[in-house]
Amino acid sequence: MLKAQAASKICCHMNEPGPGGQVLFRSAEILWNLLEKGGKEEATAQLSNMDCVLSLKDALLHQILNGFQQFDQQLRNDLLVIITLIADNPSAPLIESGLAKQLILFATFPEIKSHNPLVRNLKLSFNYEDFEMKRLLLNVIVVMSKDISSLQLFKEGQVLLALLLHLKPSERSGLPSWSPVQQGELQLHALATLLSVAPLLPEDYMTCQGNTLLLLLLDWCTKQGQTGDGCHGNGVTGDRKAQMLGCVRVLRAMASLGSETINQDLCDQGAIGQLLGNTVMQLELSDEDEDAITVEIMTDVQQTLAVLCENDLHRKELFGSSGVDMLAHFLKTSSGKFYSGLGHNKLILSTVDCVWSCVVGCDTTEDIFLEKEGVFLLLDLLHSGPGNMQGVVLGTLLELCDNPKTLSHVHTWRSPKGLTAAALLLLLWRQEEGELWAGHDRDETTADSTSCHQGADQVEPLPADRPTAVVMDVSDSLQSKIFSLFSKMGFEDLPGLKTEDYVTLSIVSRYLDFKVMEVWGEIARELRAEGVRPVTPDGEALESIAQMAEEAARTVALQQAELRESQKRQDIHEEQRMYMEVRSNHRQQELVAKSWEHHVAKTSDYKVLMVRIQRTSGKVHSVFQVKG
Repeated sequence: MLKAQAASKICCHMNEPGPGGQVLFRSAEILWNLLEKGGKEEATAQLSNMDCVLSLKDALLHQILNGFQQFDQQLRNDLLVIITLIADNPSAPLIESGLAKQLILFATFPEIKSHNPLVRNLKLSFNYEDFEMKRLLLNVIVVMSKDISSLQLFKEGQVLLALLLHLKPSERSGLPSWSPVQQGELQLHALATLLSVAPLLPEDYMTCQGNTLLLLLLDWCTKQGQTGDGCHGNGVTGDRKAQMLGCVRVLRAMASLGSETINQDLCDQGAIGQLLGNTVMQLELSDEDEDAITVEIMTDVQQTLAVLCENDLHRKELFGSSGVDMLAHFLKTSSGKFYSGLGHNKLILSTVDCVWSCVVGCDTTEDIFLEKEGVFLLLDLLHSGPGNMQGVVLGTLLELCDNPKTLSHVHTWRSPKGLTAAALLLLLWRQEEGELWAGHDRDETTADSTSCHQGADQVEPLPADRPTAVVMDVSDSLQSKIFSLFSKMGFEDLPGLKTEDYVTLSIVSRYLDFKVMEVWGEIARELRAEGVRPVTPDGEALESIAQMAEEAARTVALQQAELRESQKRQDIHEEQRMYMEVRSNHRQQELVAKSWEHHVAKTSDYKVLMVRIQRTSGKVHSVFQVKG
């Protein structure tokens, strides 16, 4: 049927007259089956021409205006589903045919009062079929929002205002309206639609006071009990957690636009304090009722706070003690649940990002974070957390180290097995090096392996605006962050280091020197690859730099060899000392054994005892003779 263009032909003739409207019903049923079972893409492509769209437009309009029986309303909803599938095709002429404007008109009814003759006398029965139509119309708005050409129609049709009106408590006018359950469901659908539409229309969002309505709904959700169902205004019921999630999702999306007007309006209305209060409430319930929705709410709240507070000192001060308490709680509890499947991996990542954006740069908030042992918690996360989190945690610690008070916390920290911060950083360095150079002979010096970081595989010249391998390595690897941390901590008088750590430290201390030389090495290789011969002074300079790199590598290698040799001598000395101690203990045991054998012999044999007495008497007699 699809090969014969059945979908297109049937759609074009679906509005022809027939007994009891059976032609339209059967046509819609056939189209539905073709879309569901015959191939959605092919059927949609056949229906995405002007004639088919106009035919569907007329059929839908007729059913909306004249469909009063349940049968007609179900057919109307089936047509909406077909139109939604067609709207997902970018080539479908929904705007050109006028269908898009018609859909927007019905989607915003009855929230937006209109003098359009199509809705002037339109009445809804607010039954289940009308409720389904409303949901389908909101869904088609989401699909249409993918086409930037629809935005002007959204503005003219006041789509954003209609969606935001769903968030308000409904007025008790005595007129027919949605039931509380239906209103709650539509509210959730409106929030989901806002998530797609509001970021595309920021000016309309501000004009309609979107921040105010979302914060009011969030405040209502926060004040409800733990059971979930409550009343918004005069009886709108719904899942409290789902409503909270919808609110914070939209707030996060709008804050992430980076519009200072929107973000300042949020802060002026107390969004920072309200979001923190919302999270604290979730924390109080999380021990008993923690689920994926709760974790996602807290994640979105932290992401919103991070966007609001970044690069604004006053907002970081507003974040204050309650915000730091929230961060400390998540750093303590979430790292152990990283693989729980509830989304704690995103939560802990947003927590570290929140530390970076809401704490770093504000002395007051940093001091509170230090008092709450925040640096200890970050180091704990660095020690026991997943590897893909290490770069973010190291970057945050590095920023915090600009505060002079931070270094004492770093030096004080110990892991459960007594590992110091310096030893942990050196361990991470070796792990990073092992991942970068898998298969490298570990018996070779670290300096030799570092000299391999010069990107010898890069022989093709790169464009001038593209960073080279060495530059990318500095920005992406952990080693640059570890070197920067040691630059603040110092390279001497570090507690808890072993010889292996000192060997690694010798190369860490020269990291920047080697990187500079690697850059020059890349320049020389690119010149050779391009067949460019530098002038004599430049060539001599490049040779001199290459010699300096080799000399630096030899110096570090010699230093490492001396450290290993010293450790070897110390191990031999310790081995000899242990041997002497064991030998002394063995001799002592032999003397004790002989003494015991002699004691047993003299107490069990009279002759041996008499010989012992005679020897003792003779010695005593000799002593008296000497004294006399």
